[in-house]
Amino acid sequence: MIDTVIGIVMAMLLLALAMAGWRLLRGPAVEDRILAIDTMYINTIALLMLLGMWLRSDIYFEAILVIAMLGFVGTLALSRYVMRRDIIE
Repeated sequence: MIDTVIGIVMAMLLLALAMAGWRLLRGPAVEDRILAIDTMYINTIALLMLLGMWLRSDIYFEAILVIAMLGFVGTLALSRYVMRRDIIE
């Protein structure tokens, strides 16, 4: 029962990841592309969380932490670049 629910939710997250990828490629503005990348990080984190629950493995949670840290720093750097055209002050 729970494996079926996890499979359905993983399929939904893959669809959301594909739609964010479409926005990344077709975004009319740079801000839309930054939000699409941020959404893709969040969807990837959720997918890995579900995969770790489905396979009953703890190793995916360490990967989730790394992706979360890189996603935050990447979004921050891109946002600063868009606002100031300079990343490092």
